[in-house]
Order: sequence, then structure tokens, then C-alpha cells
Amino acid sequence: MKKLLMMSVALCLAFSAICGGMVAANAQATEQTGIHVNAKSAVLMDYDTGTVVFTQNETERMPIASMVKIMTLLLTFEEIDAGRLHTDDMIRVSENAASMGGSQAFLDAHSDYAVNELIKSIVVGSANDSCVALAEHIAGSVDGFVLKMNEKAHALGMDNTQFCNCTGLPGGEQYCCARDVAVMTRALLRHVQFYDYAKIWMFDFAHPSGRVTQLANTNKLIRAYEGCDGGKTGFTNEAKYCLSATAKRGETRLISVVCGAESSKVRNAQNAALFNYGFANYETRRMVTGGVPLEGDYEVTGGKEKTIKAVPEKDCFLFVKKGDDRTFEYAVETLHLCAPVRSGDVIGTLSVKCGNETVASVNLVSDRDIKKSTYIDLVDEFIANW
Repeated sequence: MKKLLMMSVALCLAFSAICGGMVAANAQATEQTGIHVNAKSAVLMDYDTGTVVFTQNETERMPIASMVKIMTLLLTFEEIDAGRLHTDDMIRVSENAASMGGSQAFLDAHSDYAVNELIKSIVVGSANDSCVALAEHIAGSVDGFVLKMNEKAHALGMDNTQFCNCTGLPGGEQYCCARDVAVMTRALLRHVQFYDYAKIWMFDFAHPSGRVTQLANTNKLIRAYEGCDGGKTGFTNEAKYCLSATAKRGETRLISVVCGAESSKVRNAQNAALFNYGFANYETRRMVTGGVPLEGDYEVTGGKEKTIKAVPEKDCFLFVKKGDDRTFEYAVETLHLCAPVRSGDVIGTLSVKCGNETVASVNLVSDRDIKKSTYIDLVDEFIANW
């Protein structure tokens, strides 16, 4: 009895310490930002750099309901980018897929549907049946697809995530956290075709049988918040109301995640509050424009041509507080270039510096192919310079 009492006291003390730490962390977040999110957890992240500027219980493991579909969509778009799946491919729907409960497109078992329409029904209407149909087609089974989901989560560094289905429906040991939701949302947003679906407010989903299911976007912020052009909602009794949304104003794109709000109204208001804080206090500055050659030429030895242009591989951004008046400088470091060189080969690095600190960098690539000089080329060059 004495041992039992001591164990109970120890557990209570441990629980109090954990709760006290969470309260302290939340109080610190409120003190630093002036806002407190009325939900279990939240994250505000810059899309371009991945910088996190607000957190609340961001690593706490919890169910996230249909926000699980963010990973389902990410893997689907990766299949499309790899050429293994096309939006006009037709998919035969199994009885298992058609039997899914919850939000759905009410697919007909044994009927064929276009990938494009299935994706649209997931993004707009959060259709569980369409998720399962795509999962079975891509991986051969839902279990096989879930393995891919967890592999991708591990690759993205989502350390507080475990998937057991592709829909977010309750059942099994499935959890995630607000920070991991932001990470996989950021990965999904790199697929620009997602926005084409995410901005649809309402559409008629046509079935092969001729009947029509009307689907409305579950993310109401795309109409209620300026700049919001995508997101994924979620709700179950256990997870409560969840939303991962993105909004862009000027060069700045933010990702806001709210998990475990008590109502959809509260969820939407909290996401909007996070966006308001981010846009009011931070900005994204484009430091380098991808695809635009730098001034000057860079020497290539042993080639049919003697110089090459260096091109930034992609845009380079800094996410800073508004009013940041630091002076930034640029430094170019190129490799010793010997022919042959192919267009797109990495030939150096462009760094953005503040004092001695490198705050951002981007690869420089060749703007053209340069073939290696032949013996005849060397003879001709010798004669020309005689």
C-alpha cells in the first residue's frame, strides 16, 4: 500500500512537471509574440526558409484527423512528377475504397475514375474513399502505401509522426505533431499544381453512372482570409478541429498549423491570428533571382569555348523581421572549371553574407554545354595566335 502511494505521488509530480513545462513554454510564446492560440498546439512557419516564428506545444504527439491526407497528396504528386502516374490515368475503385466512411466522394465500386478528379475530391472535399483508391493504385495496397508514408516522414525529419492509414480516420497507433504537419505541408506546397486544386471553392464530382456529388472546400479561409490559397482541414472527436493553411502576401508565404481547437470557428480564427502576426512582423526578401546569369564570365580550361556564365540554380530568400536594416554582401566562389562542362552542372556557390556570417547560399550552375577541345581545335588556336 505504501509503495502504491509513493508511486501515485511520483506520477502526480511527474505529470505536474510536464504540465508546468508546457504552461511555461506557452507563457513564453505568448510573452514573445503577444498572442496565445486557443488550441492544443500550433506552429507558424515561413515557407521559403522553413523558419519557425511561433510555437505552442509544437512537438506534442496527437491525432491530426484528415491532415494525414497532406502526406497522401504529397506522395501522389511525387508519383506524378516521377512520370509513374498521370492526371488523366483511370483508376478502378475497389470495394474497400468505396466502403470508406466519414467525408467521401461516394465512389462507385468497380468503376473507373480519373486521377485528376480523385485528387480534386481529396483537396476540396477531403474524400476518404478517393485517398484509398489512389493509395491502392500507387502501392498495391493501403498497407504498402502507409509504409511509403512513414518512409517519407522519416526522410523529412518528422520525428514525432507515425501513420497507420492514408485518411486520418480513427484507428491504430497514429499520431503527428504541429511542427511535423508544417514540415509536410511545406513539402506539399513545392508542388505548384496543388494550388490549382486548393483554390477551388465548390465543384460537381461526376460519377461514371451519371450521378453527381457536390463537394465544397472544407478550408473556408481561402475565401475569408486575404492571400490564403491552400490548406487541409481535419476533424474527429479525438483530434478536435485542425487546420494547416498557407497564405501569401507579396514575397512572403506563411504556413500556419492549428491542432485541437474546440470548433471550426475557433480553428479558423486562430489560423488567421497567426497569419496576422506573421505578416505584421516579418517579411521575405528575395536576395537572388534564380535563372538570371551573374555579370561577368568565368574561365573554362581545355574547352572549345573559353568562358562560361554562372546562373543561380534557384531563388534565394531571407526571412527577416520588418525594419531589419542590416547590410548584406555577396560572395562568389567557383570551382576550377575544366571541359567538358554540361548545362546545369554545379560550378560554384553564391553566398549572401552579413559581416562574416553566411546567412544564405545558392548553387551556381553552367548556362551552356562546353565540349572539350580536340587536337584540331588546339592546332587551329595555335595558328590563329601565330
